[in-house]
Amino acid sequence: MARKKAGFRPTEAECNILDVIWKHESATVREIFEDLSQRQAIGHTTVLKFMQIMTDKGLLKRDTSVRPQVYRAARPKEETQQGLLRSLLDQAFRGSPGDLVLQALSMQKSSPEEIDQIRAMLDAMEEGGKK
Repeated sequence: MARKKAGFRPTEAECNILDVIWKHESATVREIFEDLSQRQAIGHTTVLKFMQIMTDKGLLKRDTSVRPQVYRAARPKEETQQGLLRSLLDQAFRGSPGDLVLQALSMQKSSPEEIDQIRAMLDAMEEGGKK
């Protein structure tokens, strides 16, 4: 029986695998295992099992026409991040982007470059609303 697709809600372990794939655009199980094992204790079969589950959930696409099989993310990084953020926004902040941003900014110091980007985005949003 096929698993129910979870869409945009990868677990932390699945996000770690997606990060490797997004970095390389595509990867084999071995390549992902080698990358992850440099940062955490994880087994090759564990990575394989996660990737099989992620394929069933619709998070990964597998190219079976080549050996070893190559995996790609089913969605772009930004789309997946937006889905996760939308879920967090709805569940934890009751749909208030202002509360989410204030909480995020209060958690750790932002770099001057990040603050400039935030100001520019706020300025652009403000200009867009004055029409």
